[in-house]
Amino acid sequence: MATDPRRLAFLLAVHRAGGVLAAADMLRLTPSAVSQQIARLEAEEGIDVLERGPRGVTLTPAGRVLAEVAERIEAELVEARQAIAALGDDVTGRVAIGSFQTGIRAVIAPMLGTLAERHPGIVVDVREHDPGDSLRMLRAGDLDAVVLERDVDVDAPAPRGAHDVPLLEEPWRVVVPAAGPTPERIDDLIDVAWIAPQSGTAAERALRRLARTLGTTFTTRHAYYDFDTALALVAAGQGVAMLPALALQGEVAPGVTVVGLPGLGSRRLVVRHRSSRREPGPAVQAVVDEMVTVARSLELA
Repeated sequence: MATDPRRLAFLLAVHRAGGVLAAADMLRLTPSAVSQQIARLEAEEGIDVLERGPRGVTLTPAGRVLAEVAERIEAELVEARQAIAALGDDVTGRVAIGSFQTGIRAVIAPMLGTLAERHPGIVVDVREHDPGDSLRMLRAGDLDAVVLERDVDVDAPAPRGAHDVPLLEEPWRVVVPAAGPTPERIDDLIDVAWIAPQSGTAAERALRRLARTLGTTFTTRHAYYDFDTALALVAAGQGVAMLPALALQGEVAPGVTVVGLPGLGSRRLVVRHRSSRREPGPAVQAVVDEMVTVARSLELA
């Protein structure tokens, strides 16, 4: 029996959301409907795509292969929409995007040039805000799309009337003073002093998750929102910090060492837009598609 490629979208949703219940919320379906589609996919392929355990589900090796296929199909559909748009009337309009520093630097700014070539009639207004302010402005209609960050273990679906489009998933790194010892495993992080991320940020949630994993409570000092601030404090010997890979692209400030360790997890970036019969409009969709294309071309060190 040939696999219905539409079922791959359900597997991809489970993979991104981290479980059947979260995937059902994201797709606005019942958990039973999602489970039925996964079961039919397994029957059509004659393989198990999910490992079901007391803590939820994870993808089997075969499931990961199919999820990667689903991501490629999704990417090709984005390219197809861009090609179709280029054949028709010019897309015009103003699109206001809210984001934080790394989202602007790594995704939004690089896409502005190619967007202008493909859709010269679209005017993009980029605004730097923290995610909380961006979400309030999106709901009020002052922004058309916002980039959000999440620690991957506490992912949550978009609320009704909104839709999240995944951009990328990047590993967390530990940044330590170059003059100090370099950790070789996460157990080495139990007794170190940490530079504290601002409450409510993905970095703060990731640090709390790491403390739970290690069964300890971290000693923290200072507080930062901007990743450059964290790097400066680490370079000054004030402690260590957990930062996402995007914040460490290019040259890193002297006086720090960047360490990748198994068990740190990852940060996920998504772009959220309003979702209704009329939204997103062609201009917003074109901007979101271009952001997805740029994000997928990133090579994270």
